[in-house]
Amino acid sequence: MVQLDGSVWGTASICFLFVLQLISVNLLDTPPPPPTKLNTLKIAGVTIVRLPFFSPWCLFEFKRSSTMSILKIHAREIFDSRGNPTVEVDLYTDKGLFRAAVPSGASTGIYEALELRDNDKSRYLGKGVSKAVDHINNTLAPALVDQDVSVVEQEKIDQIMLDMDGTENKSLELIKEAISKAGYTEEVVIGMDVAASEFYRDGKYDLDFKSADDPERYITPDELADLYKSFCKDYPVLSIEDPFDQDDWEAWSSFTGSTDIQVVGDDLTVTNPKRIAKAVEDKACNCLLLKVNQIGSVTESLAACKMAQSSGWGVMVSHRSGETEDTFIADLVVGLCTGQIKTGAPCRSERLAKYNQILR
Repeated sequence: MVQLDGSVWGTASICFLFVLQLISVNLLDTPPPPPTKLNTLKIAGVTIVRLPFFSPWCLFEFKRSSTMSILKIHAREIFDSRGNPTVEVDLYTDKGLFRAAVPSGASTGIYEALELRDNDKSRYLGKGVSKAVDHINNTLAPALVDQDVSVVEQEKIDQIMLDMDGTENKSLELIKEAISKAGYTEEVVIGMDVAASEFYRDGKYDLDFKSADDPERYITPDELADLYKSFCKDYPVLSIEDPFDQDDWEAWSSFTGSTDIQVVGDDLTVTNPKRIAKAVEDKACNCLLLKVNQIGSVTESLAACKMAQSSGWGVMVSHRSGETEDTFIADLVVGLCTGQIKTGAPCRSERLAKYNQILR
């Protein structure tokens, strides 16, 4: 049901997380709640039955144990509170049966784990999760049982599932799949704005720069270049902007000379004729990102464009992240015959205004 970064294994991981949170209660030092004789509870006229195998407080009766092997895993399709199908998993251990189900959100962020739905419109309007259930029962379950892994080893369980998935660049895989399903394999290519200056650290690059700093995970410019080349080999990546730090000239020149894709200079050149001249001399890139307010005047911007074009470079006229409805850059891209404009997705007035002006 849940697809982590494009992975089909996320459902089981989340189910296990819920189950393990319950199982791990017996590992806490806090005393159990007082026993109760209630087997049912009525709230607002609704009777809730306390199931003996899934009672939170009965978990305290378990003795502390360093191992709790997984004996069996069984997934099924159930319904959530909105009547949509979701996944429920039964986890059998030598301590008993445990169960967890996966919720889903109506308002979801773009960086959330993705849901794996069946997309069979003849069944639950395409929202069925039989594929996810099948993945758990026929792929994940046998592997985890064979590994004889303990349910308290959450990291090990997650790693087993990640290793089985085997997809390293899940986001690119999803984009590639979306392009294919839309029927635009020949028309749509991928351009990347890496902004590598943001994660440049002491001559190396920290791809996980939003986490706590750890110099041991830094990679060299050559390793980063190899990563880019793997993207270009496996995916339709034809343009990379700012692949290295703005002053890492050697890395820029080496990469541009070893690949046939478009290498775009933004932070490197900042629409400045002096920086462009050095980039031309060092063969550091082969395309200029033209931003008028980077240099401050239209005249200087035109000079930068002419310098780049006379050197055989491409030129991409660009918006800024904080835009207005002004359409000047649309006129500029046509007037300079650059053939490339970067102005965001066709949504919101400040982006659409540029596209509409080009259409006029």
